[in-house]
Amino acid sequence: MALFASLGRWQLDRMHQKQALLDDAQRVLAQRRAQPLAMAADAARGRNYDWAAGEGVFADAPAVLLDNQQREERPGVRAYRLFKPARGEPLLVELGWLPLPPDRRMPSIPSLSGAHRLEGLLLPPPSAGIASAVPQAQADGTLLVAALDLRALRDTLRAPMLAPRILRPDPALKIGYTRDLDILPNTLPPERHLGYAVQWFALSAAVLATALVLTFRKKKPRR
Repeated sequence: MALFASLGRWQLDRMHQKQALLDDAQRVLAQRRAQPLAMAADAARGRNYDWAAGEGVFADAPAVLLDNQQREERPGVRAYRLFKPARGEPLLVELGWLPLPPDRRMPSIPSLSGAHRLEGLLLPPPSAGIASAVPQAQADGTLLVAALDLRALRDTLRAPMLAPRILRPDPALKIGYTRDLDILPNTLPPERHLGYAVQWFALSAAVLATALVLTFRKKKPRR
């Protein structure tokens, strides 16, 4: 009973955490007050959201593909490239989502030359969970990862000062692939956590009811 109740409280905590993230992101998206891209390197805001804009160039570094990314019930990957802003530390830019064919042949991500002005949402990288984040180099040099572990990518991309947040460009920008500003892709929304919490609390109550019945039921007299 205590175990089920603790799992219910944990799900409620997750619900409140994700709702706070959604509220924070919605506030930033509603205002869209552009901050410098240099804010991506601010470790104190590593878990926050900011709307940022700036100019720079994409580095001559391998593209990064984040595996196991669902969109409209289709399997795919999210593509990232290293961007060097005119001011501030380099950061990963999410180019968007690409579907995978049945043979799981990884897509080729062309390099982006010249100067670019980017504007979009600065946000923490997707949660790594328990997945292994060791980058796997593909035949064309692209790096395939199961989790976006920036610490592991700093050495692989030769970017020791890689910012702790990533940039998801405004979908209106003509760059990259399919993307949106959803901050909870491939994860449970707050209402799902609430539903799981109710289930755990119901199981806890069922155990309590069963224990009370077994404890206080009258023993049948022996014949």
